[in-house]
Amino acid sequence: MIEVEIQNETTQTQHKLRFATVPRIGEGVRLRDSNGLWESYDVLDVWYQKAEFGDVWVPYVHVRVTEAPMAAASLTGGY
Repeated sequence: MIEVEIQNETTQTQHKLRFATVPRIGEGVRLRDSNGLWESYDVLDVWYQKAEFGDVWVPYVHVRVTEAPMAAASLTGGY
């Protein structure tokens, strides 16, 4: 398991989670929101920073809530 720092643009929070693989830019991930409900997030950015100990690189992932199709359509005049 890989410990990944998740930086959430929507709620301006940071959490550490464990993944089997590091999510890639453009992929979707399911995370729990502050109410304990599952929500879909888009991966906006992935980068690595050197840890404070040893020769270890820590992955960081920047996410944002996925827009609902109907909400996006109402903004663009679609549907």
